[in-house]
Amino acid sequence: MPPTPQYAWPLLAQALGTEVWVKHENHTPTGAFKIRGGLVYFDGLARREPHCPGTIGATRGNHGQSMAFAARRAGLRCTIYVPHGNSREKNAAMRALGAQLVEFGDDFQAAREEAARVAEREGLHYVPSFHADLVRGVATYWAEFFAAVGDLDVVDVPIGQGSGINACAAARNAYAPRTRIVGVVSAHAPCYALSFTAGRVVEAPVATQIADGMACRVPDAEALDVIRREIERIVQVTDAEVAAAMRLLYTATHNIAEGAGAAPLAAAWQDRATLAGRRVGLPLTGGNVDADVFARVLQSAPPPGETP
Repeated sequence: MPPTPQYAWPLLAQALGTEVWVKHENHTPTGAFKIRGGLVYFDGLARREPHCPGTIGATRGNHGQSMAFAARRAGLRCTIYVPHGNSREKNAAMRALGAQLVEFGDDFQAAREEAARVAEREGLHYVPSFHADLVRGVATYWAEFFAAVGDLDVVDVPIGQGSGINACAAARNAYAPRTRIVGVVSAHAPCYALSFTAGRVVEAPVATQIADGMACRVPDAEALDVIRREIERIVQVTDAEVAAAMRLLYTATHNIAEGAGAAPLAAAWQDRATLAGRRVGLPLTGGNVDADVFARVLQSAPPPGETP
């Protein structure tokens, strides 16, 4: 796949009062950064298991699209578990890519545990949500970003299961060691923030209605180790703040961002008083938001003081 673009949008600079670069991972063939990890993972799988009978995994959408896209290229059967009430349009995209979709449980963790059980029972290859090959693939967008823009003072990175921020840390260490990394989680799915503070895996309930890409209930221990070692801090953003960031990204750039894709801007907005004179990097990690959800976000009244 070709590199995705990065742009310094003047209206975002005006809103935040500093130079802002957006890396447009919403411009990949699946509309999200995850495809990079899927391609690298399935390339490795073809060598490790040349006679793989089929693959299975769980997702809220973007990881599943990456699995389905890569599995189709590899000629492998792909079954994907999603929780009930998952994004209709992400579900449709996975089916269109050839995946068999199964709805199970009320959240991602329940779907993931069931997919792992079925993999064991049926002898399928379980594709995890966090793996070194996924991180390696995702790191290519950060390598592109750092190589294209040069030194950034700070990047804000959303955390789902951890592949994106682990990939950022690896590329940062290679390309831009002085860049600070700030993690971003939903305030309504705070397990990584709580775990970061506690120094161990802490489970937390998920209640976000808009940031499904960050709707994690149980952190990955390996991902958490890297996060605690490599990043400066974690910011929690509310659904209202994410919605405001989605609106601002649309009005300032005319790009559509899903909740997790807008979360970095929501975090930077929280920190805007301290960002003057700094170069800020924001990954727009995905644009796969259901049309009715996005319509409600655009039509909702902004709170007092929000930048239009």
